[in-house]
Amino acid sequence: MDLAKLKSNPVVWIILVAALMAAILSILSPFFMTVGNMTNLSKQVSIVAILAAGQAVVIISGGIDLSVGSVLAFSAVVIGTLIQMDVDPTLAMLAGLSAGTFAGWINGMVITRAKIPPFIATLGMLGIARGMALVITGGVSHPVLSPLFLYIGNAKLLGLPIPLYFVIVTFLVIGVMMHGTVFGRHVYAIGGNEGVARLQGIPVDRQKVKIYALSGFLAGLAAVVMTGRLAATPPSVAQAIELQAIAAVIIGGVSFVGGRGIVLTALIGALIMAMITNGLNILGVSSFYQQVLIGIVIIVAVWLDNLKSKAS
Repeated sequence: MDLAKLKSNPVVWIILVAALMAAILSILSPFFMTVGNMTNLSKQVSIVAILAAGQAVVIISGGIDLSVGSVLAFSAVVIGTLIQMDVDPTLAMLAGLSAGTFAGWINGMVITRAKIPPFIATLGMLGIARGMALVITGGVSHPVLSPLFLYIGNAKLLGLPIPLYFVIVTFLVIGVMMHGTVFGRHVYAIGGNEGVARLQGIPVDRQKVKIYALSGFLAGLAAVVMTGRLAATPPSVAQAIELQAIAAVIIGGVSFVGGRGIVLTALIGALIMAMITNGLNILGVSSFYQQVLIGIVIIVAVWLDNLKSKAS
């Protein structure tokens, strides 16, 4: 009985897939499992993983957020611009987090008050946030040489890169939030059946605004990490990264139709996406083919999710 439960556990299967992929890449390239590459991989996965945490909450609620890449760029530009104005780096960081949260809040308000579908609302924010980033900077990247951001992006603590700690804390907090609070239960209820959730007295609109504000906040947090890694805030950064975040969530077994899934598996999905990108780079495969592969992965993952939904 316990073995049967283990086999049906989605976390077990996604971990096995990640382990299998790591084994295959190790065979194809002796450089994959080196300490240097593992450190690089942990830094690469951090941005997508943080975004995937927010995207998982949104998708479980039955929505989608296509704007996270652009919101990340907008938040980064806010940080870079303020630092260029000699604003304290800590205040600049808080401003970047606030900018991301505000963009997410706008998404939530447009979805709930204007009754615009999440796909359209966040697609609009994708253009607005990216456009604002370009307007503010004039298309020019600002250097960020603040010790605080350089520490966040490049330093290590107890042998692990600092960005990895951001990922760990993010998933711990979101995991507790989703599986141990009223807010989390509401998110699952809204994604399962919004109409029933309203009849049960759940403040659906208010919770949706919180969900998208949370996604925006995490985009701002990813901007903090990326600013530290790049030591700059190019307005064109993170283009199409929302596709990687969505792919990570779906690969992680979160149902695209909402109401089902475990946030933790989105982290493993992000690791799989990072391994694909990292492994293909090591093998010298063009980034153009990587984009093709990401698209195929999204389609196949959604198809498998649909088959699983029909079977259940």
